[in-house]
Amino acid sequence: MLYFTLPGNIRQALSILEAKGFESYAVGGSVRDMLMGKTPSDYDIASSARPHELALCFSDFRVIETGLRHGTVTVVIGGENIEITTFRVDGEYADNRHPETVSFTESVTLDLSRRDFTVNAMAYSPEKGLVDPFGGQRHLAEKKIVCVGDPDKRFGEDGLRILRALRFASVLGFEIGEKTAESIRANKSLLKNISAERIYSEFCKLLCGENACEVLLGFADVLCEFIPELACMIGFEQKNPYHCYDVFTHTAKAVQSSKSEKTLRLALFFHDFGKPAACIYTDTGQHFYGHARISAGLCERVLRRLKADNKTLRAVTELVSFHDEKLKPDEKSIRKFAAKTSIEFTRQLLNVKRADTLAHDPKCFYRLKDFDQIGVLLNKLEAEDACLTLRDLAVNGRDLMDMGMEQGEAVGKTLDTLYRMVVDGEIENERGKLLEEARRISGNV
Repeated sequence: MLYFTLPGNIRQALSILEAKGFESYAVGGSVRDMLMGKTPSDYDIASSARPHELALCFSDFRVIETGLRHGTVTVVIGGENIEITTFRVDGEYADNRHPETVSFTESVTLDLSRRDFTVNAMAYSPEKGLVDPFGGQRHLAEKKIVCVGDPDKRFGEDGLRILRALRFASVLGFEIGEKTAESIRANKSLLKNISAERIYSEFCKLLCGENACEVLLGFADVLCEFIPELACMIGFEQKNPYHCYDVFTHTAKAVQSSKSEKTLRLALFFHDFGKPAACIYTDTGQHFYGHARISAGLCERVLRRLKADNKTLRAVTELVSFHDEKLKPDEKSIRKFAAKTSIEFTRQLLNVKRADTLAHDPKCFYRLKDFDQIGVLLNKLEAEDACLTLRDLAVNGRDLMDMGMEQGEAVGKTLDTLYRMVVDGEIENERGKLLEEARRISGNV
């Protein structure tokens, strides 16, 4: 018998239900994760007990009636919320998202049969061991995402499962079973019935997965259902010596080459969206002048449509706008750029440019040494607490007025001049030297 380590409060909840004569199991993602040797982030329990019986079983604990219509209650044990749901069978899914009705059952197998994928359709009880009626354990070993039963029916019940399949394949590093993949493509239009917020959430998780590149390339047509702007990128050749991939293949490989962080991967996904529109041919070959600006506009449009939060939208769009900026690995240049933006932004832009370069022809990899040097310079600026904003200047308006300068426009202009001189490396950000320069500027030597 397989051995699973369950938290004490989960074991306690299962024991209470078993002692009352009800079957009960940990179900779904927690079982999948334990079989993969991972510690689950949360645990759900399914039981043969009806909702009113669940409340009675846990009368000594706080019970929150979170979803009685669907047979779910939340029990607080050990200071943590545990969702417990009665075994159920779903009725028709008229809206391709939610069942019209649910009916309760005594069978854990029937309950598991309504779930999306075999790797999520397993249950475990310390008393009865693993329940795996659809081959989830085998598919875990094979690293496959396979629908429970008929894929067309599963996706017809809930169109979001199409993106969930892609997300699981990306995050877990699995492939999608042949019949499930065929059904995803045949039913991709069902994504039009899903809210933008739900699509955005799943899409971001997909992008951050370890297998994102393969999923993006293998199911680009599915992504076009909610991001039609990317269709023109697929197969769009880049006929210059710096690239060895078409625009969308380059994009997917750039995403894969970066750290798994949402803002960074979104920026890399959108960074070249403007290339098809910007493409021109001259005597010197193919060019994409101004593609960063066009990409930023498309990025903002898509993220607004997907209801991305404003903070992410601004951060991603700004990175896309600057991704083609030429950064020189010298202190004056980097100081000026960091002053215009920030050290934090420059670091993130450096991450974008590094991943972008790794998806170019290998002859471009020499740029990586420049990025390493820029990273060193940023560390130096940060360690020195460099003057990057007017507020960082070692003198202020009061200092200038104390030395005899009249309050008004002259003070502001002098501070701006001193700040530009510090950023350009013409003078140190040292109070005495700045005051001396201010006297020279004002003529009060």
